Amino acid sequence: MKQHFFTFLILLLFGSTLMYAKSYSDITQTNFQNIELPKTSIKINYPTTGTVWEAPSKVELRWDTKNIPSNKTIKFYLSKDDMVVQELGIFENNGFVNKIAVDRGLQNGDNYRVIGIELFPDNKKSIAKYATPFFTIKKLPRPNKIISEEVNDEPAVRDTFDGRKLTYVNEMSVASDKINIYIWDHSRKDGDIVSIYLNGEAVISKYSLEYYKKKIELTLDPTKPNDLFLYAHNLGKFPPNTVSIEITDGKTSENIVLNSDLKSCEAVLINVKE
Repeated sequence: MKQHFFTFLILLLFGSTLMYAKSYSDITQTNFQNIELPKTSIKINYPTTGTVWEAPSKVELRWDTKNIPSNKTIKFYLSKDDMVVQELGIFENNGFVNKIAVDRGLQNGDNYRVIGIELFPDNKKSIAKYATPFFTIKKLPRPNKIISEEVNDEPAVRDTFDGRKLTYVNEMSVASDKINIYIWDHSRKDGDIVSIYLNGEAVISKYSLEYYKKKIELTLDPTKPNDLFLYAHNLGKFPPNTVSIEITDGKTSENIVLNSDLKSCEAVLINVKE
């Protein structure tokens, strides 16, 4: 009789333990699902209203962020009339950078602003962006140059395409002439329509960017630098058009971000290792 009683007691305790463990697991899983990553933000403190930059010159940027780690990166642009005219650079989130070269070709105007955008955020629903108030750029006169005989050499890489300026933001090397690229919308989906060109030939045309990655197989020319660039067909709701690109040769991969508006395109040079 005692033996049956103890057997019943053990089974009762074991069942209670299983029910408690399942209940605790359900609660823990629910709590994890309810956790939301904090929203991120950027505020550029300089330049601001009343700032005057000279072109060409060396300038600095100062900014504050919220919920963006210091090892993350931020990309800065210079825009005029809300059109990107120069990429200022990609910098770690340390709040300050100097010795940024302002292009000589910029025109006089009081309608310039700097735009900052968080790269590869942990919280895809909260990508921090900031645009400064308008400020002024004054173009410096060119110094007198010694006239010399011009040599019409073919440029090593193209600097324009279809009337748009090409700006190279990265150069990389791969181990094979066969590579894959994956493209997706870097920011929120806002109707961006783009084409991707390799050495002046479209590898994908008038594609509407999505959140998911689209794979494209490419064959490079191993005898020269290969230019891969983004071409915008519209501006979407939040210009400029921004695309994330992962480039892989099967052994290594690299993530970059390219931007384009209706006047300029960003590009990357890809070399095949010998």
